[in-house]
Amino acid sequence: MVDAHRTFVIVGGGLAGAKAAETLRAEGFTGRVILIGDERDHPYERPPLSKGYLSGKEERDSVFVHEPAWYARADVELHLGQTVVAVDRDTKSVRLGDGTVLHYDKLLLATGAEPRRLDIPGTELAGVHHLRRLAHADRLRQVLTALGRDNGHLVIAGGGWIGLEVAAAARGYGAEVTVVEPEPTPLHHVIGPELGQVFTELHREHGVRFRFGARLTEITGQDGMVLSVRTDDGEEHPAHDVLAAIGAAPRTALAEAAGLALADRAHGGGVAVDGGLRTSDPDIYAAGDVAAAHHPLLGARLRVEHWANALNGGPAAARAMLGQDVSYDRIPYFFSDQYDLGLEYSGWAPPGSYDQVVLRGDVGKREFIAFWLKDRRVLAGMNVNVWDVTDPIQQLIRSGGPVAPDALADPSVPLTSLNS
Repeated sequence: MVDAHRTFVIVGGGLAGAKAAETLRAEGFTGRVILIGDERDHPYERPPLSKGYLSGKEERDSVFVHEPAWYARADVELHLGQTVVAVDRDTKSVRLGDGTVLHYDKLLLATGAEPRRLDIPGTELAGVHHLRRLAHADRLRQVLTALGRDNGHLVIAGGGWIGLEVAAAARGYGAEVTVVEPEPTPLHHVIGPELGQVFTELHREHGVRFRFGARLTEITGQDGMVLSVRTDDGEEHPAHDVLAAIGAAPRTALAEAAGLALADRAHGGGVAVDGGLRTSDPDIYAAGDVAAAHHPLLGARLRVEHWANALNGGPAAARAMLGQDVSYDRIPYFFSDQYDLGLEYSGWAPPGSYDQVVLRGDVGKREFIAFWLKDRRVLAGMNVNVWDVTDPIQQLIRSGGPVAPDALADPSVPLTSLNS
């Protein structure tokens, strides 16, 4: 039986929101749990949208966090296809787009992020795409199938993780692919130029064309369809479809309108939360892509747009809502699959934060681990086609102790022996 005297409302129907609802029940909460999502699909995980589902290797049903019947069994009230238009902190209520008002005792904002848009002529054409939602992936999967069948051409604006994963999927269908990236390598601001070159060579081997140092300035078309793109280096490139993969922005409008504290936009923005994922309102929490959390271990405020942050952040917020003592100090983690290359990345090493990159293994064979160091301390590690090393890499980051670079680079030295 649900105790209607306490109500926890979760705004956001993604992984963070779904795992928060699951955790509330697992921890014994007997009050009402209301989950509101602005998509009609049940909560799902986003990595397959640019990986297994998009490439045709996984079925659509594989993306969902829980089977639809789980929510009824767990007494989680779903409001799908509904948008929350306002949070009233004085009355502790949220108002939906259809006028429904729901009161809360605790509120979790898991509103996620939205794709950044190209601000150039031609973005209204039918062949211009974004990839953030399941509906986007549904459409893009059909597009890639058609491009492969007809020898069509996809232009991708942006050489980040999403851009590269879609490029790999598109080549798997047989589509022609050009990636336009303003930096000299893909992933330039994430892993640096040396390791960015590894991904340049990987994709070129699979037939992807790159235009580095360039930006799209116009998408040209006829009868509503894409014909080509123009770049600021004066070139014109054939295109039947265009994917804008230029990053995502946290969906903070609801929190901002409610007067909650936000993080500095220059550092990624988001809703500012403490180590327990509490906002500036003690009854409102935030988790997932929208949350900019103070990281107790790293001593900085981070907004992390990765699957693992939603997977772990939702449950952490749920426990904090229940009054448990929570210190959310997970090491940031993500993974990527492109062709026959798989990788895992742990840590936080933004540009300018490190003074050395140490490589262990064979970069030429794409079987190696890269470490980013500052004053001989490991800030981050990325294992490429090397497995079962995430735990020792994260322990090196957590220890914060100095590590001899020569030992770090030597495959004969166990990583576990380097932990201080």
